[in-house]
Parts: sequence; structure tokens; C-alpha cells
Amino acid sequence: MTPTTLFYIIISILIINFIFDKILDFLNAKHFGDKLPIELIDVYDETAYLKSQKYNNINFKFSLLTSTFSILLTLSFFLLGGFKFVDDFARNYSQNNIVIALIFFGIIMLGSDVLTTPFSYYKTFVIEEKFGFNKSTIKLFWIDKIKGWLMTIIVGGLILSTIIWFYEFTGNQFWIYAWALVAVFTLFMNMFYSTLIVPLFNKQTPLEDGNLKTEIENFAKKVGFKLDNIFVIDGSKRSSKANAYFAGLGRTKRIVLFDTLINDLTTNEIVAVLAHEVGHYKRKHTIFNLIASILLTGITLYILSLLIHNPLLSEALGAQQSFHIGLIAFGILYSPISEITGLLMNIISRKFEYQADDFAKEHYGASPLISSLKKLSKNSLSNLTPHKAYVFIHYSHPTLRERILNLMK
Repeated sequence: MTPTTLFYIIISILIINFIFDKILDFLNAKHFGDKLPIELIDVYDETAYLKSQKYNNINFKFSLLTSTFSILLTLSFFLLGGFKFVDDFARNYSQNNIVIALIFFGIIMLGSDVLTTPFSYYKTFVIEEKFGFNKSTIKLFWIDKIKGWLMTIIVGGLILSTIIWFYEFTGNQFWIYAWALVAVFTLFMNMFYSTLIVPLFNKQTPLEDGNLKTEIENFAKKVGFKLDNIFVIDGSKRSSKANAYFAGLGRTKRIVLFDTLINDLTTNEIVAVLAHEVGHYKRKHTIFNLIASILLTGITLYILSLLIHNPLLSEALGAQQSFHIGLIAFGILYSPISEITGLLMNIISRKFEYQADDFAKEHYGASPLISSLKKLSKNSLSNLTPHKAYVFIHYSHPTLRERILNLMK
């Protein structure tokens, strides 16, 4: 195979992925105006349903605009030899491969972010603002952006530097050490993300004593779930959309409630949502997802180790052989496999959601969970009639109707 042939394969993958995604988006958009199933007829009144259709249509059109801009920008960068240009620029400042890679990815990521930030700004302060979701300020938007840059530079830079160092000193065996590094980092983040990273962006406070805390503690005791940490996060500083999640492992585990969730749902509905989250823990879904993620990372790194030495990867992008250029080419070539593994994980995830719902139903009843799911869908103007193909490819959760039918069995 010649570098030119591989280059066209890479371009073809990018274009095919884009076309496939757009076909799914169009199919899904055709169902925005479908008549609601009988199980969901009480989620929206006529005015709210029209509002949800408008919201989903605007987001569809905006997504079409941004994704088209992104693919055109990406293809232009490839066709005009952008990677070689940036690589040559980075090599003017250092002969050290780690430094070159950091400069290379730094320029590409910064350039990409600068070009896409106006879209993110419009999404937040025009679309989300128009439909009453945005609670953020321009100052907070830019503070979040700067914090995100710093975290990417520090954490991403350290991981990338270490992996390249492994590659230079261990050759074909680098994937073993890189896998160990990523596995430790993944485990660490699962345990301490909520205590180390979240406070950089949000304030978390212990849930105050009262009826809600008592009900949560009573439920946890009933199902044998040791729970010492219940926190409320100020999600309302950015959006009116509600959420709740389970974080940590072992002694670090905690339940985090968005303040918007507390405002939107009744006590019974909140406990039902948490019963669902506890169901994930009791059914070992958290452990499964952690192990699966680490195993998939190991497989990816192993395949990378088989190909990264091949100069064809870098030559296909018009640059001299290097780990960072090869990594770009490999990432695109591997994307079809990544899509398949992502699809399989979504299938498993939807199965897990049913199991967590069943746990909540068994230990707390179906009615409060059904009413909470309906309220959350209404308050976020969710699309209640998605296309089946779109659901199959993209959804990590069953649709609202599927979940309700399962709970009503």
C-alpha cells in the first residue's frame, strides 16, 4: 500500500462517518412531530409539545451546521497538508520528540477550540437561553473555558508525555506500560473525580437534614447500601436541566443531586431516581463498565503498538515518521472499530438501565420512578419519538416509552 492510498482511505472514513451520522440525524428529525404514544400522552400539553418540537428542530439544524463546518474544516486541513505544516513548525522549536508532540497537539487543539468556541457560545447564550435553560453568565462561560484548557494542558500533557516516553524507551512493549498508566488514571478518576475535579467547576454541599435526607437514608438502609455522603451540586448556575449521579468506589462513593432536581421533583420521585442509581451499584454495573473500559483501552493500545512503527501512517499525512503523527492516522483508521465497540457498549448500557429500573421498582415501586422520568423529560424538552435506528446507534438509555413499558409489567 502506498501513502497516497492510505491517505484516501483516511479521507473516505471521515466522509463515510459524516454521511452516516447525517442520515441518522435526518431520519430522527423526521419523527419530531409524531403523535405521542398513549403511555406518554400526559408528558406534554399541546403548548409544551410544540415547544419541544421547536427546540429539537433548532438543535438539529444547528448540529447540521456545526458538523458540516467541522468536516469541511477537517478535510481542508488534511488536503492542504495541515499536519505537516504544524509538525514542521513544532520542530523549529525543539528536537525533543515529547516537546514536539506537545507543541503539535497544543496548536491543533487550540486552533480547533478557537474556531468552534463561537458555536458553543451561540448554543449556550442563544439557543439554550431562548428556551429558558441557560443560567450561565458570559464570565462563567470563559472561566470554564480557561479551566478546561488548563486541565487539558496539565493532565493531557502529562499523560501524552509519559506514553511517548514509554514508547521511546520500551519500543513495542510501550503499550503495556501505557495501559497500566491509563488504567491507574481511570481508576483514580472514578474514585476521586467528584472530590477533586467537580469542585473546580461547581460547589458541592452536604444535603441538609430534613425529610428528603431521612427518606434517602431509610431507603439506603432498607436495601443494605452503606451511604455516608449525600451532596447537592449547584447545577443551576449553568442550566435549569436536572440530573443526579453516583460517584466514587468503596469509601469514596457518594450520591450527588443537582439542586434543580430537588426543585423539580417530589421527595418520593427523588428517592426513586436514587433507587435507580443504587440499582446500578448493587447490580455491579459500575464495576463492569470500569473493567470494560480498561480492557478496551488495552486492546486499542495493543493494536496501536502493532502499527505505530510503520512509517506509512505518518507518510500518508505528508509528514516525517513520528509517534504523534502516526497517532492521528491510527485514530481515524481505528474509528470504525471504535464505533462497533461503542455500539456494543450502548446495547449493554440499555440492558443495565432496565435492570436498574427493575431494582427501583422492586424496592421502591414503579409509580414514583415513572412520574420522575416524565417530569425530567418534560423539563428538558426531550424528543419522545426518536427513530429506532438513531436509538440503536446513539442511545445509552432506552427511550422513555420503553422504560415506562418495562416498569408497568
